[in-house]
Amino acid sequence: MDRKFILTAFGYAILGLGLGIYMAASKNNIQHVTHAHFMLIGFLLSFVYGLCHKLWLNNSTSRLANVQFYVHQIGSCITLIGLFLLYGQFVPFEIIDPILAIASLAVFLGVILMKIEFVRCTRQK
Repeated sequence: MDRKFILTAFGYAILGLGLGIYMAASKNNIQHVTHAHFMLIGFLLSFVYGLCHKLWLNNSTSRLANVQFYVHQIGSCITLIGLFLLYGQFVPFEIIDPILAIASLAVFLGVILMKIEFVRCTRQK
């Protein structure tokens, strides 16, 4: 599980840094919010989850760990795509806002599920 999180983290980092480089080169920083979310919920949070699995959760591949991985990834991807569409003015706020709200709740649920994994792990020891 740690490897899955770390690999996806670096994928988000490549996309986020690529977006940042594009913004700098074009001198158009309209996507700065999208860039920040790529780096924070995409790269950083996925990387931290990978470290948690490696260092404390014994690289668990339990059903809960798999659900948590996919909830986080789906929520992150939809959030990032939604923000790109919103800030690029491809989709109006009124249409994308409910989608972003649900995706944000999925990312939040991923954090809650990680906490549950930690609680379960410490009880077993």
